Amino acid sequence: MDMLEKIAGIEERYEELNRLLMEVGDDYQRAAELGIERSELEPLVEIAQRYRQSLGDLDEARSLQESEDEELRELAQSEIAELEPQVEDLEDQIKHMLLPTDPRDQRNVIVEIRAGTGGDEAAIFGADLYRMYSRYAERQKWAIDVLSSHEIGIGGFKEIVFMVKGKGAYSRLKYESGVHRVQRVPVTESQGRIHTSASTVAVLAEVDDVEIEIPENDLRIDVYKSAGAGGQSVQKNSTAVRITHLPTGIVSACQDERSQLQNKQRAMSILRARLYEIETEKQRQEEDEARRHQVGSGDRSEKIRTYNYPQSRVTDHRINLSSYNLPSVMEGDIDMFIDELATRDEAERLAAAGMGE
Repeated sequence: MDMLEKIAGIEERYEELNRLLMEVGDDYQRAAELGIERSELEPLVEIAQRYRQSLGDLDEARSLQESEDEELRELAQSEIAELEPQVEDLEDQIKHMLLPTDPRDQRNVIVEIRAGTGGDEAAIFGADLYRMYSRYAERQKWAIDVLSSHEIGIGGFKEIVFMVKGKGAYSRLKYESGVHRVQRVPVTESQGRIHTSASTVAVLAEVDDVEIEIPENDLRIDVYKSAGAGGQSVQKNSTAVRITHLPTGIVSACQDERSQLQNKQRAMSILRARLYEIETEKQRQEEDEARRHQVGSGDRSEKIRTYNYPQSRVTDHRINLSSYNLPSVMEGDIDMFIDELATRDEAERLAAAGMGE
């Protein structure tokens, strides 16, 4: 189905909604439902009408190019030069509006950073990534709330889990899931050799309680004393909480809050987001397996970006894009990567929907 056919179907549904609203009578709930659907379609219908009008004007102007009247031909050429970019712009807007939106795009996100290969250096790099995302969140005027962390004594994190709160957080950060690799001389290395280490980033959309039900029988909840860097006990009472989801074996733990209840609530929030991500990923694989592999699936085992300190270069392997200003990237200047990934993702979704170039 091409774009004009899709527009025609939407316009037909819009007219049907107008008719149904005239006939609905006193059924206010039905009227509200129809009204919401109509208001969602209205912006697209308005742009579609402008698009059809502009297309008609362009066809008329092109036909006048064959005129024997030189003045008329010049006028037609002037109109064509004005109408062609207008038609192209309206067409791009319509394509964008026709794409299905990800319902998670406007949600807060839970970001998990875990040290991978490289020991202490990987943990230090994990802390660097946390700082990078913190700076990026500041640029976006988003808030960050640490949910859980496991520090090592030299300024790194074996694991840190944090919430990013702000409109559109998932739509931007969802491209960050995967393995981030660093190449540099570790501060712990006395020989001055360049090492390669890695940390894994997972980005999960925040999930409401009602969206995913977890039976109590599926959970094992353990409480224990929280520990600080190096493993020393920092509280006398057992306030830390570890929740195990028995069917999947997924473990979620939180110890950063002072009360057992707060830690349990946060651990449940993380667990719920992980289970929801598993379910949605399963659905995505079933729906568009081929497209998923083109920009990068967000699979946590997939190497997505390398941070090369000696060359001050950051390369995103999914789109073969490099920045040669590594210090700026580590201060949160990552929009060049996210913008390009979003553009490529949209182009592929348009192609999959039969609306590509």
